[in-house]
Amino acid sequence: QVQLVESGGGLVQAGGSLRLSCAASGRTLSTYAMGWFRQAPGKEREFVAAISWSGDNTNYADSVRGRFTISRDNAKNTVFLQMNSLKPEDTAVYYCAAGSGHYPSNAPLAYRTWGPGIQVTVSS
Repeated sequence: QVQLVESGGGLVQAGGSLRLSCAASGRTLSTYAMGWFRQAPGKEREFVAAISWSGDNTNYADSVRGRFTISRDNAKNTVFLQMNSLKPEDTAVYYCAAGSGHYPSNAPLAYRTWGPGIQVTVSS
């Protein structure tokens, strides 16, 4: 079974950038769609971005489209989320997840393995 661990989070000023990484162990990620979700205090977990198993197809939430970029390196069993032009409302715990299929779905139920999450805080 695949295990996921996020890294790269932290504190950044508004307008800044962060790059999150999600490293997998236990099994290759190359056959799974991968997604990033986030959860702010007092709010439900929400979709951020997803990428197909091949990397050819991506899907973004409207709130991050044009600012965030999801990518993957199957040879390194790692998925990335480049976050630019960060806003205070991007503050949340960010989770990566491995899907049960190939399609980059925005639905949490389409993902069966989740990382523990990592904090991203954007100060104004």
